[in-house]
Amino acid sequence: MKNQPTPLLKREVIKTSPVIVGIATGLYPLLYNYYTNFTLVDSVSQFLFFIAFFLLLPVAINVFLKFLSKKVAFISKNYLLLLSISNIVGFAALITFSLIGPKKKLILLVIILTVGLAFLLKNHLKKVIILEYILALIVAIQLGLYVGNNINFSSEWTRLPDTISETNFKKKPNVYIIQPDGYANSNALKKKPYNINNSEFEYFLTENNFKIYPNFRSNYTNTIASNSSMFAMKHHFYKKPKPNTNEPYGLRKSIASNNAVVSIFNKNDYRTSLIIESPYVIINRPTLGYDYCSISYKELSFLSRGFDMAVNSLNEMEKIMEENKNQANFYFIEKIIPGHIAVTKTQSKGKEEERKMYIEDLEKANVWMREMIALITKKDPSALIVIVADHGGFVGLNYTGERYKKITDPKLINSIFAATLAIRWPNNEIPEFDNELKTNVNLFRILFSYLAENDIYLNSIEKDESFLIVGEDAPFGVYKVIDGNGKFVFKNLSL
Repeated sequence: MKNQPTPLLKREVIKTSPVIVGIATGLYPLLYNYYTNFTLVDSVSQFLFFIAFFLLLPVAINVFLKFLSKKVAFISKNYLLLLSISNIVGFAALITFSLIGPKKKLILLVIILTVGLAFLLKNHLKKVIILEYILALIVAIQLGLYVGNNINFSSEWTRLPDTISETNFKKKPNVYIIQPDGYANSNALKKKPYNINNSEFEYFLTENNFKIYPNFRSNYTNTIASNSSMFAMKHHFYKKPKPNTNEPYGLRKSIASNNAVVSIFNKNDYRTSLIIESPYVIINRPTLGYDYCSISYKELSFLSRGFDMAVNSLNEMEKIMEENKNQANFYFIEKIIPGHIAVTKTQSKGKEEERKMYIEDLEKANVWMREMIALITKKDPSALIVIVADHGGFVGLNYTGERYKKITDPKLINSIFAATLAIRWPNNEIPEFDNELKTNVNLFRILFSYLAENDIYLNSIEKDESFLIVGEDAPFGVYKVIDGNGKFVFKNLSL
């Protein structure tokens, strides 16, 4: 009868199995990456890549080490040490990526620092592996609870109340939506807390037949929330969030996918183009509703966090306009400046310094818009050109995270929501109902009424209200802070 393996040998197999150690290396970082970035990594292709990146790669490295240990004396002698290095260094590098993204220099520093730790823990690898699996179990539970309790998968909010989705355009100019991120409206820029003289650029706009809408504002506080509502022509109220929800689920897809606006343009035989300089709005690889996007998924790294690419939108527009010159076109052109002040308290340099940096970025945005407008008007003089921001610049706050506190100062609320709007109507034929242009949510409904020469769609406009998610100094919830008449209020929608 053959000798049975002793319990000690069984434990040794468990401890040094390349598969068990490899899975332990990447399982917790994989689950943590999903827990902290769920709305950015929810596509099937990303899931398959991350399985390979976080799990199969560490397993493959360990299996290769095991193979070499049978061929190379040095590796055989130091196999346990090398396995420890593979596990501990790999775990540290992967969890660093999950926390901060693909910051190569910092990840390299982490790798260097943890090599020494692997030497110290060589004889405790089994305990390390058990700890890694315990951490994975904990975050798996957290991820399950997060998805179950905080992620609202419903798309019912996008259902339109009328037949605007079937509208037929009687006018078919090329339509250009130019969006400078965080560009405050002209009235807000003149007053505190902005105090910015932007008259030179405003003069440029009027000289180029733009009508400026000085009191226009956004309904929501960030790019994803604002644009998803704008392209759906409906309010989503942040999809009734719960505490600790990073981003309402599904809103990101409703920008780049086949949303109501893109669908209507396509139905009217427009070619639709998404011109973005960074992949922020497509980072989770939605099925694109546009006919063309300036960033293809072939170019987009699975490790991207949204701001690690830079497309020259002016060059892109010049190229694509030439290609599309024989058909009707809709372009959504995004520019990530002037943006807004720092996001977190640690990043902030104080409200006055943040204001100065905003002014610098505003000037850069003005230069870019001059060039873009000159390009479009030269090649397409009868175009419908809309400059519309997604929200204000948050100037006057120390950092944008302060929006989660109870804010009752009208100047600060206005700073968050004041969004620029200027329109160059073809042949300067301004519709009589353009006084309805008050907030982003109704922008396209009014443009479609103009293009269809049918104001019946104005009967279903959404309320021009603006909303904050508040979690400090007041019960958590979505609060209406500006009502449909432009009056400042503070009303919890759940009450």
